[in-house]
Amino acid sequence: MLEGSILQRLDQAHRHGKRPLNFGVYYKNTLVALCHALEDFILDANSAPLMVTAFQRGKWYLEEADRYRDLADKSEHVVLMATPDAGFDSHPTSKKENVALVQLKPEDPVAEEWHLMILSPTYTAMVLCQELSDADYGDNKPTTDLERKFYGFWTFEPELVRETVELAINHMANYDPKLAELMAGKVAKMTAESATRQRDDLGAVVSQVIKYLQNSHETINQPEVDYFRGFNDLSENIVSNEMQAFLRMAQLVDATDVSNPMAASEVASMAEAMSQLLDLPAWQAKRLYLSGLLHRLGLPDVTRRNRRSPVQAETLANQAAPKASVLRVMPQLEAVSKILTHQREAWDGSGIPAGLSYDEIPLESRIICLLADFQQKMKAYKQYSSDKNPLTKALTDCQALSGKRYDPKLLDALSLLVMGMQQGMTFQTDRPKIAAGMWLIDSGSANKNQTSFS
Repeated sequence: MLEGSILQRLDQAHRHGKRPLNFGVYYKNTLVALCHALEDFILDANSAPLMVTAFQRGKWYLEEADRYRDLADKSEHVVLMATPDAGFDSHPTSKKENVALVQLKPEDPVAEEWHLMILSPTYTAMVLCQELSDADYGDNKPTTDLERKFYGFWTFEPELVRETVELAINHMANYDPKLAELMAGKVAKMTAESATRQRDDLGAVVSQVIKYLQNSHETINQPEVDYFRGFNDLSENIVSNEMQAFLRMAQLVDATDVSNPMAASEVASMAEAMSQLLDLPAWQAKRLYLSGLLHRLGLPDVTRRNRRSPVQAETLANQAAPKASVLRVMPQLEAVSKILTHQREAWDGSGIPAGLSYDEIPLESRIICLLADFQQKMKAYKQYSSDKNPLTKALTDCQALSGKRYDPKLLDALSLLVMGMQQGMTFQTDRPKIAAGMWLIDSGSANKNQTSFS
C-alpha cells in the first residue's frame, strides 16, 4: 500500500485492536460496475448523502461528470479529489454549489487511489482501492484497460464508512480547511440522525449491484470484445463480487442484531459439522455451509430482535421468510435460494411458505431450520434465563418438537453435536474472507437433486 494513503491509514488503524479489513483484488471492469451500482442507488435513496470520491487520474472524472451532475442533485454534498490535469473547473458539474473540488498534488498518495464513499442516515456504501504496482504485476503488466487490477475492498458497514470519510476529511484539511470543517459538521449531523431513521432496503441495493455486475459480465462476453489475457479471471472476478454482495449483506444483517451478531457464522459452522455426521457429499456440504451464512437473508428484520425471551425467539422462527427471493437474481445461488425459501417448513406439513412435509422439504432446508432455531434458543437462554445449561435446555426444546417441526433423524445428529460441545468441542466461527467468496460457488452442483437419508 502507498505510504500515507487513505487505504494504508485505515489498514493501520484496524491492525491493532480492531477487526482486520477484508482485502481482495478487483479488475477495473468489476470496479466500474460496482461503483456505478452503488452511486446510482443514491437516486432512489431516502436521504441525501455525502459523497467523497478520489479519482486515480483527473481524466476519469470527465468521463463521469455528467452522471455526477445528476448524483449531486440528490446529494447533500459531493467532494471530488484528484490531480488538476483534466480541466475540472470548466465542466458545469463543478459549478454546482454542493460540489467541491480538491485538487491533489501529483505526489499525494491519494492521487493514486480509487475511492468512493457514500454516507447518509439511511444508506452507506464504500469502495477503497489502489492499482497494483509494477512490482505487483511483475511480468504480467496489463496490455489493455480490462487487464488492470486494483487491491482493496468494499463494504456497506456504516461505522467503517464513517471512519473512512473522517480520514478523508482529515486529508482534505491539508488543502481546504473550511471544506473539511463543513464536511465534519455534516458527518456529525448525519451520525446523530441515523439513530432515528430507518435504513434503505439493503436487498434493493444488493440486487442493483448484482444487476450491474451481470451487465458488465455480458459486455465482456460480447463477440465484438477482443479476447484478452486474463479473460477468464475477469469473468470469475465479476461473479465473485456478486457472491460478495450477498455475504456483505448477510454480515450487515447480523451486525444489526446486537444480542446475536454471530448467528450466521455459528449456524454455518454447526451445519458444516452436521454435514460430516450425515456423511454428505462435498458439494452439498459446501452448499449447506453457504446456506448457513446466508440464512438470515430469508428471515424477518433482525433490528427488532435486540431483546427477546426464548419464547419470543420461537415466535420469530415461525414467521415468513420473504427475502430469500433476492438470491434468485444470481443463477449460481438458485439452489441456495430454494433452500432458504423453505427453511421455515415443518416436518408435519404445518410450516410455511408451501406447507411441504417430510422428505418433500429439501434436506438442507430441514437442517438450517433446526440449527437456526437451536442457535437462537441457545443464545436467548444464555442472555435472558438463569438456566445453567443453555445447551441442554435449547436441545430439549427442539426435541419436544420432534416429528412436528423437525425431522427426528436430524435431532439425533444435533444431540451428538451438543454432546461434543458439552465436552469442549468448539466450532470455527470467524467470518469467512469475503473477498475470496468464489470458493463457495460450485456451479456444477447447482442443479443436483437434494439428498435425503434414512
